[in-house]
Amino acid sequence: MTAAPFLWLQRTPSEHGEIWLPRGEWRISNAVAIDRALQALALPAATAQPGVILDLSQLEGLDTAGAMLLWQLYDRATEAGIRVDLGAVPEAFASLFTAVGVVHDKPMPRPVRMNPFYARLILLGKATVSVVQDSLCFLSFLGLITLTLWRNTIQPWRLRFTSIIFHVEEIGLKALPIVGLLSFLIGVVISYQGAQQLQQFGADLYVVNLLGVSILREIGVLMTAIIVAGRSGSAFTAQLGTMQVNQETDALRTLGLEPVELLVLPRVIAMVIALPLLAMYANILALLGGAVMCWVQLDISLGPFLRQMQEAIDLWTLWVGLIKAPVFAFVIAVVGCYQGFRVSGSAESVGQLTTRSVVHGIFLVILLDAVFSVLFAWLDI
Repeated sequence: MTAAPFLWLQRTPSEHGEIWLPRGEWRISNAVAIDRALQALALPAATAQPGVILDLSQLEGLDTAGAMLLWQLYDRATEAGIRVDLGAVPEAFASLFTAVGVVHDKPMPRPVRMNPFYARLILLGKATVSVVQDSLCFLSFLGLITLTLWRNTIQPWRLRFTSIIFHVEEIGLKALPIVGLLSFLIGVVISYQGAQQLQQFGADLYVVNLLGVSILREIGVLMTAIIVAGRSGSAFTAQLGTMQVNQETDALRTLGLEPVELLVLPRVIAMVIALPLLAMYANILALLGGAVMCWVQLDISLGPFLRQMQEAIDLWTLWVGLIKAPVFAFVIAVVGCYQGFRVSGSAESVGQLTTRSVVHGIFLVILLDAVFSVLFAWLDI
Protein backbone atom coordinates (compact mmCIF):
# COMPACT_ATOMS: atom_id res chain seq x y z
CA MET A 1 0.00 0.00 0.00
CA THR A 2 1.09 3.54 -0.65
CA ALA A 3 1.93 5.77 2.28
CA ALA A 4 0.35 8.92 0.78
CA PRO A 5 -1.35 10.89 3.58
CA PHE A 6 -4.61 11.45 1.69
CA LEU A 7 -5.19 7.69 1.35
CA TRP A 8 -5.02 7.22 5.13
CA LEU A 9 -6.35 10.62 6.17
CA GLN A 10 -8.77 12.59 4.01
CA ARG A 11 -8.79 16.35 4.78
CA THR A 12 -11.96 18.22 3.91
CA PRO A 13 -12.38 21.99 4.51
CA SER A 14 -15.58 23.23 6.14
CA GLU A 15 -16.93 26.39 7.73
CA HIS A 16 -16.00 25.01 11.15
CA GLY A 17 -12.44 24.16 10.14
CA GLU A 18 -10.90 21.12 8.54
CA ILE A 19 -12.49 17.70 8.87
CA TRP A 20 -9.99 14.88 9.15
CA LEU A 21 -11.41 11.55 8.02
CA PRO A 22 -9.12 8.54 8.75
CA ARG A 23 -9.80 5.89 6.11
CA GLY A 24 -8.96 2.24 5.55
CA GLU A 25 -7.64 -0.37 7.96
CA TRP A 26 -5.79 1.29 10.86
CA ARG A 27 -4.27 -1.90 12.14
CA ILE A 28 -0.80 -3.05 13.18
CA SER A 29 -0.19 -4.57 9.74
CA ASN A 30 -0.37 -1.06 8.23
CA ALA A 31 1.13 0.80 11.21
CA VAL A 32 4.48 1.56 9.55
CA ALA A 33 2.85 2.99 6.40
CA ILE A 34 0.35 5.02 8.42
CA ASP A 35 3.05 6.40 10.71
CA ARG A 36 5.16 7.52 7.73
CA ALA A 37 2.11 9.18 6.18
CA LEU A 38 1.31 11.03 9.40
CA GLN A 39 4.90 12.17 9.79
CA ALA A 40 4.66 13.69 6.28
CA LEU A 41 1.36 15.40 7.08
CA ALA A 42 1.54 19.21 7.02
CA LEU A 43 -0.57 20.67 9.79
CA PRO A 44 -2.58 23.84 9.15
CA ALA A 45 -1.57 27.04 10.87
CA ALA A 46 -3.09 27.39 14.30
CA THR A 47 -4.57 30.83 13.44
CA ALA A 48 -5.74 29.96 9.94
CA GLN A 49 -8.99 28.27 10.91
CA PRO A 50 -10.98 27.65 14.06
CA GLY A 51 -9.93 24.05 14.53
CA VAL A 52 -10.03 20.46 13.34
CA ILE A 53 -12.73 17.82 13.65
CA LEU A 54 -11.38 14.25 13.85
CA ASP A 55 -14.16 12.11 12.40
CA LEU A 56 -13.68 8.33 12.60
CA SER A 57 -16.87 7.40 10.77
CA GLN A 58 -14.99 6.27 7.61
CA LEU A 59 -12.69 3.80 9.41
CA GLU A 60 -12.91 0.24 8.07
CA GLY A 61 -10.85 -1.38 10.81
CA LEU A 62 -9.10 -0.42 14.05
CA ASP A 63 -6.91 -2.15 16.61
CA THR A 64 -4.79 -0.98 19.52
CA ALA A 65 -1.88 0.11 17.32
CA GLY A 66 -4.19 2.13 15.07
CA ALA A 67 -5.92 3.76 18.02
CA MET A 68 -2.54 4.76 19.44
CA LEU A 69 -1.60 6.37 16.11
CA LEU A 70 -4.85 8.35 16.13
CA TRP A 71 -4.16 9.62 19.64
CA GLN A 72 -0.61 10.53 18.63
CA LEU A 73 -2.08 12.57 15.73
CA TYR A 74 -4.43 14.23 18.22
CA ASP A 75 -1.50 15.12 20.50
CA ARG A 76 0.60 16.45 17.62
CA ALA A 77 -2.16 18.80 16.50
CA THR A 78 -2.87 19.93 20.05
CA GLU A 79 0.79 20.68 20.73
CA ALA A 80 0.83 22.77 17.52
CA GLY A 81 -1.90 24.97 18.99
CA ILE A 82 -4.75 23.50 16.93
CA ARG A 83 -8.02 22.80 18.70
CA VAL A 84 -9.10 19.24 17.91
CA ASP A 85 -12.68 18.08 18.41
CA LEU A 86 -13.63 14.43 18.20
CA GLY A 87 -16.42 13.76 15.75
CA ALA A 88 -18.33 10.58 15.13
CA VAL A 89 -16.77 7.36 16.42
CA PRO A 90 -18.30 4.09 15.12
CA GLU A 91 -19.87 2.05 17.87
CA ALA A 92 -17.72 -0.95 16.98
CA PHE A 93 -14.53 1.04 17.72
CA ALA A 94 -15.74 3.33 20.50
CA SER A 95 -14.77 1.20 23.51
CA LEU A 96 -11.32 0.39 22.10
CA PHE A 97 -10.62 4.00 21.13
CA THR A 98 -11.71 5.25 24.57
CA ALA A 99 -9.70 2.61 26.45
CA VAL A 100 -6.51 3.45 24.52
CA GLY A 101 -7.17 7.13 25.17
CA VAL A 102 -7.43 6.54 28.91
CA VAL A 103 -4.12 4.69 28.97
CA HIS A 104 -2.56 7.24 26.64
CA ASP A 105 -3.55 10.16 28.87
CA LYS A 106 -1.86 8.67 31.91
CA PRO A 107 1.54 10.28 32.53
CA MET A 108 4.55 8.02 32.26
CA PRO A 109 5.83 7.10 35.72
CA ARG A 110 9.09 8.76 36.54
CA PRO A 111 11.89 6.33 37.28
CA VAL A 112 12.62 6.14 40.97
CA ARG A 113 16.21 6.96 41.73
CA MET A 114 17.49 5.15 44.73
CA ASN A 115 20.67 5.70 46.63
CA PRO A 116 23.12 2.94 45.55
CA PHE A 117 23.86 2.18 49.20
CA TYR A 118 20.16 1.68 49.96
CA ALA A 119 19.74 -0.43 46.82
CA ARG A 120 22.51 -2.80 47.90
CA LEU A 121 21.16 -2.82 51.43
CA ILE A 122 17.75 -3.89 50.10
CA LEU A 123 19.35 -6.65 48.03
CA LEU A 124 21.24 -7.83 51.11
CA GLY A 125 18.03 -7.84 53.14
CA LYS A 126 16.16 -9.82 50.49
CA ALA A 127 18.98 -12.34 50.27
CA THR A 128 19.05 -12.68 54.06
CA VAL A 129 15.29 -13.24 54.25
CA SER A 130 15.51 -15.80 51.44
CA VAL A 131 18.32 -17.69 53.22
CA VAL A 132 16.40 -17.70 56.51
CA GLN A 133 13.20 -18.93 54.85
CA ASP A 134 15.09 -21.60 52.93
CA SER A 135 16.84 -22.73 56.12
CA LEU A 136 13.53 -23.00 57.98
CA CYS A 137 12.02 -25.04 55.14
CA PHE A 138 15.06 -27.30 55.13
CA LEU A 139 14.81 -27.83 58.90
CA SER A 140 11.12 -28.64 58.50
CA PHE A 141 11.95 -31.20 55.80
CA LEU A 142 14.72 -32.63 57.99
CA GLY A 143 12.24 -32.98 60.87
CA LEU A 144 9.77 -34.78 58.60
CA ILE A 145 12.47 -37.23 57.51
CA THR A 146 13.48 -37.81 61.14
CA LEU A 147 9.90 -38.58 62.19
CA THR A 148 9.41 -40.89 59.22
CA LEU A 149 12.68 -42.68 59.98
CA TRP A 150 11.67 -43.12 63.63
CA ARG A 151 8.29 -44.54 62.64
CA ASN A 152 9.91 -46.99 60.23
CA THR A 153 12.41 -47.98 62.91
CA ILE A 154 9.67 -49.07 65.30
CA GLN A 155 7.67 -50.51 62.38
CA PRO A 156 10.39 -52.10 60.22
CA TRP A 157 7.89 -53.86 57.97
CA ARG A 158 7.15 -50.44 56.42
CA LEU A 159 10.69 -50.21 55.03
CA ARG A 160 11.04 -50.90 51.32
CA PHE A 161 14.12 -53.11 51.28
CA THR A 162 13.97 -53.69 47.52
CA SER A 163 14.20 -49.96 46.92
CA ILE A 164 17.02 -49.61 49.44
CA ILE A 165 19.06 -52.37 47.76
CA PHE A 166 18.44 -50.80 44.34
CA HIS A 167 19.72 -47.41 45.50
CA VAL A 168 22.74 -48.98 47.25
CA GLU A 169 23.65 -50.47 43.89
CA GLU A 170 23.12 -47.15 42.10
CA ILE A 171 25.05 -45.09 44.66
CA GLY A 172 27.77 -47.53 45.62
CA LEU A 173 28.39 -50.32 43.16
CA LYS A 174 28.08 -48.22 40.00
CA ALA A 175 30.31 -45.52 41.49
CA LEU A 176 33.24 -47.87 42.12
CA PRO A 177 35.08 -47.17 38.83
CA ILE A 178 35.09 -43.37 39.10
CA VAL A 179 35.77 -43.33 42.85
CA GLY A 180 38.55 -45.90 42.51
CA LEU A 181 40.25 -44.11 39.62
CA LEU A 182 40.17 -40.68 41.25
CA SER A 183 41.30 -42.05 44.62
CA PHE A 184 44.22 -43.91 43.04
CA LEU A 185 45.31 -40.74 41.24
CA ILE A 186 44.98 -38.67 44.40
CA GLY A 187 47.25 -41.13 46.20
CA VAL A 188 49.77 -40.84 43.38
CA VAL A 189 49.68 -37.03 43.48
CA ILE A 190 50.08 -36.80 47.27
CA SER A 191 53.02 -39.23 47.25
CA TYR A 192 54.71 -37.46 44.38
CA GLN A 193 54.31 -33.97 45.83
CA GLY A 194 55.29 -35.13 49.32
CA ALA A 195 58.36 -36.90 48.01
CA GLN A 196 59.47 -33.76 46.15
CA GLN A 197 59.53 -31.83 49.41
CA LEU A 198 60.75 -34.47 51.87
CA GLN A 199 63.65 -35.57 49.65
CA GLN A 200 65.24 -32.19 50.31
CA PHE A 201 65.58 -33.15 54.01
CA GLY A 202 66.44 -36.81 53.50
CA ALA A 203 63.11 -37.85 55.00
CA ASP A 204 61.85 -39.90 52.08
CA LEU A 205 60.32 -42.58 54.25
CA TYR A 206 58.00 -40.10 55.96
CA VAL A 207 56.05 -39.82 52.72
CA VAL A 208 54.27 -42.92 53.97
CA ASN A 209 53.26 -41.11 57.17
CA LEU A 210 52.00 -38.14 55.17
CA LEU A 211 50.05 -40.38 52.82
CA GLY A 212 48.46 -42.53 55.54
CA VAL A 213 47.34 -39.72 57.83
CA SER A 214 46.07 -37.40 55.09
CA ILE A 215 44.19 -40.10 53.19
CA LEU A 216 42.63 -41.94 56.12
CA ARG A 217 41.71 -38.90 58.24
CA GLU A 218 40.62 -36.37 55.64
CA ILE A 219 41.08 -36.72 51.92
CA GLY A 220 39.67 -40.19 51.32
CA VAL A 221 36.25 -39.62 52.84
CA LEU A 222 36.07 -35.97 51.76
CA MET A 223 36.79 -36.68 48.09
CA THR A 224 34.37 -39.60 48.12
CA ALA A 225 31.61 -37.42 49.59
CA ILE A 226 32.23 -34.70 46.98
CA ILE A 227 32.09 -37.24 44.14
CA VAL A 228 28.90 -38.79 45.50
CA ALA A 229 27.33 -35.35 45.99
CA GLY A 230 27.99 -34.50 42.36
CA ARG A 231 26.92 -37.90 41.08
CA SER A 232 24.12 -39.21 43.31
CA GLY A 233 22.95 -36.03 45.07
CA SER A 234 22.24 -34.41 41.72
CA ALA A 235 20.52 -37.59 40.52
CA PHE A 236 18.18 -37.49 43.53
CA THR A 237 17.20 -33.90 42.72
CA ALA A 238 16.68 -34.60 39.03
CA GLN A 239 14.61 -37.73 39.68
CA LEU A 240 12.34 -36.21 42.31
CA GLY A 241 12.16 -32.92 40.42
CA THR A 242 10.97 -34.66 37.27
CA MET A 243 8.34 -36.46 39.32
CA GLN A 244 7.23 -33.10 40.69
CA VAL A 245 6.92 -31.62 37.20
CA ASN A 246 4.94 -34.65 36.02
CA GLN A 247 2.74 -34.47 39.17
CA GLU A 248 3.67 -38.02 40.12
CA THR A 249 4.19 -37.08 43.77
CA ASP A 250 0.67 -35.58 43.83
CA ALA A 251 -0.62 -38.85 42.42
CA LEU A 252 1.11 -40.76 45.23
CA ARG A 253 -0.57 -38.54 47.84
CA THR A 254 -3.92 -39.10 46.11
CA LEU A 255 -3.37 -42.87 46.47
CA GLY A 256 -2.70 -42.40 50.18
CA LEU A 257 1.06 -42.98 49.94
CA GLU A 258 3.60 -40.69 51.59
CA PRO A 259 6.29 -39.48 49.14
CA VAL A 260 8.82 -39.02 51.94
CA GLU A 261 8.45 -42.61 53.09
CA LEU A 262 8.26 -44.02 49.58
CA LEU A 263 10.87 -41.91 47.77
CA VAL A 264 13.13 -40.15 50.28
CA LEU A 265 13.72 -42.67 53.05
CA PRO A 266 15.12 -45.47 50.82
CA ARG A 267 17.53 -43.00 49.23
CA VAL A 268 18.71 -41.67 52.59
CA ILE A 269 19.24 -45.15 54.08
CA ALA A 270 20.99 -46.37 50.92
CA MET A 271 23.30 -43.35 50.95
CA VAL A 272 24.19 -43.90 54.62
CA ILE A 273 25.03 -47.53 53.84
CA ALA A 274 26.93 -46.96 50.60
CA LEU A 275 29.09 -43.92 51.37
CA PRO A 276 31.13 -45.46 54.25
CA LEU A 277 31.82 -48.51 52.08
CA LEU A 278 32.86 -46.27 49.20
CA ALA A 279 35.07 -44.26 51.57
CA MET A 280 36.84 -47.43 52.73
CA TYR A 281 37.28 -48.51 49.11
CA ALA A 282 38.65 -45.05 48.25
CA ASN A 283 41.14 -45.24 51.14
CA ILE A 284 42.47 -48.58 49.90
CA LEU A 285 42.84 -47.36 46.31
CA ALA A 286 44.48 -44.11 47.39
CA LEU A 287 47.00 -45.94 49.56
CA LEU A 288 47.65 -48.33 46.69
CA GLY A 289 48.33 -45.40 44.36
CA GLY A 290 50.67 -43.89 46.93
CA ALA A 291 52.47 -47.21 47.37
CA VAL A 292 53.01 -47.50 43.62
CA MET A 293 54.44 -43.98 43.45
CA CYS A 294 56.71 -44.59 46.47
CA TRP A 295 58.03 -47.75 44.79
CA VAL A 296 58.61 -45.98 41.46
CA GLN A 297 60.04 -42.70 42.74
CA LEU A 298 61.61 -43.54 46.10
CA ASP A 299 62.34 -47.24 45.63
CA ILE A 300 60.30 -48.09 48.74
CA SER A 301 58.97 -51.60 48.23
CA LEU A 302 55.67 -52.89 49.59
CA GLY A 303 57.19 -54.46 52.75
CA PRO A 304 58.86 -51.29 54.10
CA PHE A 305 55.83 -49.29 53.01
CA LEU A 306 53.45 -51.42 55.08
CA ARG A 307 55.78 -51.44 58.13
CA GLN A 308 56.10 -47.65 58.07
CA MET A 309 52.34 -47.32 57.55
CA GLN A 310 51.71 -49.50 60.59
CA GLU A 311 53.97 -47.28 62.70
CA ALA A 312 52.48 -44.04 61.35
CA ILE A 313 48.80 -44.74 61.93
CA ASP A 314 46.62 -46.45 64.47
CA LEU A 315 43.03 -47.64 64.40
CA TRP A 316 41.68 -44.22 65.37
CA THR A 317 43.25 -42.69 62.27
CA LEU A 318 40.98 -44.90 60.20
CA TRP A 319 37.91 -44.40 62.38
CA VAL A 320 38.25 -40.62 62.40
CA GLY A 321 37.64 -40.64 58.67
CA LEU A 322 34.94 -43.31 58.62
CA ILE A 323 32.92 -41.69 61.42
CA LYS A 324 32.35 -38.71 59.15
CA ALA A 325 31.03 -40.79 56.26
CA PRO A 326 27.47 -41.51 57.54
CA VAL A 327 27.01 -37.85 58.50
CA PHE A 328 28.16 -36.68 55.07
CA ALA A 329 25.90 -39.29 53.46
CA PHE A 330 22.84 -38.18 55.40
CA VAL A 331 23.40 -34.52 54.54
CA ILE A 332 23.98 -35.20 50.82
CA ALA A 333 20.86 -37.34 50.55
CA VAL A 334 18.63 -34.91 52.46
CA VAL A 335 19.84 -31.90 50.43
CA GLY A 336 19.34 -33.75 47.14
CA CYS A 337 15.81 -34.86 48.04
CA TYR A 338 14.87 -31.47 49.50
CA GLN A 339 15.87 -29.61 46.35
CA GLY A 340 14.02 -32.20 44.27
CA PHE A 341 10.76 -31.52 46.10
CA ARG A 342 11.21 -27.77 45.55
CA VAL A 343 11.06 -28.16 41.78
CA SER A 344 7.94 -26.63 40.27
CA GLY A 345 6.64 -25.61 36.90
CA SER A 346 9.22 -26.43 34.27
CA ALA A 347 12.26 -28.41 33.22
CA GLU A 348 14.34 -25.24 33.71
CA SER A 349 13.56 -25.44 37.42
CA VAL A 350 14.90 -29.01 37.46
CA GLY A 351 18.24 -27.86 36.06
CA GLN A 352 18.54 -24.89 38.40
CA LEU A 353 17.76 -26.87 41.55
CA THR A 354 19.97 -29.77 40.49
CA THR A 355 22.88 -27.34 40.27
CA ARG A 356 21.91 -25.84 43.62
CA SER A 357 21.74 -29.32 45.14
CA VAL A 358 25.33 -30.08 44.14
CA VAL A 359 26.62 -26.72 45.35
CA HIS A 360 24.81 -26.87 48.70
CA GLY A 361 25.75 -30.51 49.22
CA ILE A 362 29.46 -29.93 48.64
CA PHE A 363 29.40 -26.76 50.74
CA LEU A 364 27.78 -28.54 53.70
CA VAL A 365 30.17 -31.48 53.39
CA ILE A 366 33.22 -29.20 53.57
CA LEU A 367 31.65 -27.21 56.41
CA LEU A 368 30.96 -30.36 58.41
CA ASP A 369 34.49 -31.60 57.72
CA ALA A 370 35.84 -28.38 59.21
CA VAL A 371 33.57 -28.81 62.25
CA PHE A 372 34.76 -32.40 62.69
CA SER A 373 38.40 -31.28 62.44
CA VAL A 374 37.92 -28.70 65.19
CA LEU A 375 35.99 -31.21 67.34
CA PHE A 376 38.59 -33.95 66.99
CA ALA A 377 41.38 -31.48 67.76
CA TRP A 378 39.49 -30.36 70.88
CA LEU A 379 39.01 -34.01 71.91
CA ASP A 380 42.68 -34.69 71.13
CA ILE A 381 41.81 -37.53 68.73
